[in-house]
Amino acid sequence: MNFEKFFKFISYAAVFCGFLSLWVSGTFGLIGTGLFVTVMIIAWLIEGLRWQISERIGTALIVLSLPAYYLGSRLDLVSLGGSAIDIAGMLGRLILTLTAIKLLQKKSDRDWIFLYLMAFFEVLLAAGLSISALYLASFVLYLLVMVCTIIAYEIRRTSRRVSESTSGLVRPPVESESGSLPTRRLLAMAVVLIAGIVGLGLPLFFFLPRVGGAGFGGRGEGVSTSTGFSDHVELGRFGTIQQDDAVVMRARLDGVTGEQTGLYWRGLALDHFDGHSWERSEPSQEIYARGDRELIPIELATSRESLISQTIYLEPLDTSVLFGLSRIVGIQTTLPGVFKDADGDISSKRPAERISYRIFSDRSVPSVEALRADDQKYPDSVARFLELPHDLDGRVSELASQITAGKTGRYEKAKAIEQYLQTNFGYSLEVRGTGSDPLADFLFNVRQGHCEYFATAMAIMLRTQGIATRVVNGFHQGDYNETADIYVVRQKNAHSWVEVYFPKEEAWVRFDPTPPADQVAPGFASGMTGQFNKWLDALETYWIQYFVAYDNQEQRSLAKSVRSGFTGYQQGISSYFSRLQIVINEWWVEARGDRGAARSGAAIGYALLYAAIAIVGILVFVWGVREVVKSKVWRRVADLFRRRRPASIVEFYDRMLRILASKGFIREPHQTPLEFACAVGMPEAVSVTEKYNRVRFGEKDVSSSESDEIEYWLGEITAADKRGDRG
Repeated sequence: MNFEKFFKFISYAAVFCGFLSLWVSGTFGLIGTGLFVTVMIIAWLIEGLRWQISERIGTALIVLSLPAYYLGSRLDLVSLGGSAIDIAGMLGRLILTLTAIKLLQKKSDRDWIFLYLMAFFEVLLAAGLSISALYLASFVLYLLVMVCTIIAYEIRRTSRRVSESTSGLVRPPVESESGSLPTRRLLAMAVVLIAGIVGLGLPLFFFLPRVGGAGFGGRGEGVSTSTGFSDHVELGRFGTIQQDDAVVMRARLDGVTGEQTGLYWRGLALDHFDGHSWERSEPSQEIYARGDRELIPIELATSRESLISQTIYLEPLDTSVLFGLSRIVGIQTTLPGVFKDADGDISSKRPAERISYRIFSDRSVPSVEALRADDQKYPDSVARFLELPHDLDGRVSELASQITAGKTGRYEKAKAIEQYLQTNFGYSLEVRGTGSDPLADFLFNVRQGHCEYFATAMAIMLRTQGIATRVVNGFHQGDYNETADIYVVRQKNAHSWVEVYFPKEEAWVRFDPTPPADQVAPGFASGMTGQFNKWLDALETYWIQYFVAYDNQEQRSLAKSVRSGFTGYQQGISSYFSRLQIVINEWWVEARGDRGAARSGAAIGYALLYAAIAIVGILVFVWGVREVVKSKVWRRVADLFRRRRPASIVEFYDRMLRILASKGFIREPHQTPLEFACAVGMPEAVSVTEKYNRVRFGEKDVSSSESDEIEYWLGEITAADKRGDRG
């Protein structure tokens, strides 16, 4: 490829890679993408032609673009919101506008540097807008292209300077039509540079301690929507609940493989209901500081066997709640501390970015027999969980009494109401009516609703029967991705359920009255498309785990895995040598005759047989290696891995000199290659030397057939006798 054409191609590719990083982050829609791509195509076509705008006009347009964007924001023509995400998006559009102007302009070296810097700023800006696996791919592509671009730029600039200083010509030799660029060498050099950078950088990344929070990125804005997690429940507020596939968190059950069922990711409890909405009564909070430890103990677990740990990768949310399976007894995090209220809710003041933490939960639940026998009187501290709205419809209490008639004990009554709601009511995202009393309207008119209606109905009906309850908001299950062994919890997995208090057991027990129809459609489609989406999500999960949210906790986990692997390797080697020592000792006992002359002879015979087989095997292996090395196939494969064609190098001339030297022909220092070949008196030597001169000084490649000719001539020279046989 002509060098100037290659320089143009790789420079435009660098500019496009910067745009691609911003496009991956979702900053631009279809119109913006089409406009910029169109500008790039036009700029490519008019490069070097008189249609390019002058440097003066380009500079003027760049200067005018800044006030134009400001004026557009004042007139609401350009979005310039107050949030960081809006400002970043506007900045990205401004950078692309400046890039587009510079592309259409006649470009000097200074202008190319400007375009490279704009591409760098685009990649940097995209890192703050979206950290995803797709961004990783675009970043790797940017690195490869930009390294090639910088190398090509330096070659071009240096060639110009050398040409100007030696001959006064402005146009460098590399721009001539006959000049070509070794593209493969340039790409190989770029790959080697990137590999060296990665090789040096990865150990530092994985083993140097982190400073500050774990993770950089995420969109920063809250993602709470109508079906997402909320710190209150208002019945009848939304006529239709929209399903949202946005990811809220990814969760891995440590030490547990395969899909598990009945997972409820607990958020916070709501205790006060005024007839229309649930709210928290703001119980007092305790502060648990991390201090020098990363494991923050919160409560005591029932037993070690009942503990289960979960690693959570939480997306940016507009809530301070930390989610996990009930009952949370400890948390491992890099956050400075956490808060725990009287209802067991865990929260923390955290930055608006993606975070990771590990939750330790006590999964033990009292037995059904113990719950049935729990008739202990409630203490005064649970009075707030028995409160009822002052204008509660009397039919609610009557219905609860009918359902629980004949049932004794809190557990039996709770199960009766749970089963009644599951079997006699339908689940629906369409709320067809609310009225002035949404709960009564749900129970006696509509008889359909979503999880918040079911949880409210069960909690209030149990309270009318003197049973302490609360509604809990969180997420249910999630989509299991077996490729990454992780649960992807989405907005549409937001769920509400009921917890009933049993004072004798001092336990809050979960009940879920929502019918099984609440199992939302999985986020992964079936078939090949679903599997491909799982692979993409697994890739993004690994990217988040090992890059975005990689912190001290992950460093210790990696160090532990490395130590375990090394220890296992050492143990394996030690075990192998121990077995070998036992076998040798057994053989020596038999060989020296401790177990009879017959066993001794057999042991010595077997030893000689094994030794002979080993010697023969070594000899065959050495012979095979030598034959392979001497073969043409091996030379071709070796040249292929050296990234060069076998006949395009001058190694064959050195081989001829060594062959002739072994026959007594030594080239004198004053002889040229062709003079020496003529003095030897072998036509084959002259032919090889002519090919050498063509390759060495003409910078020409030889074909495969010519390479075979060279090998033939070298064979003839090797087979010739010493001095005098060709003269």
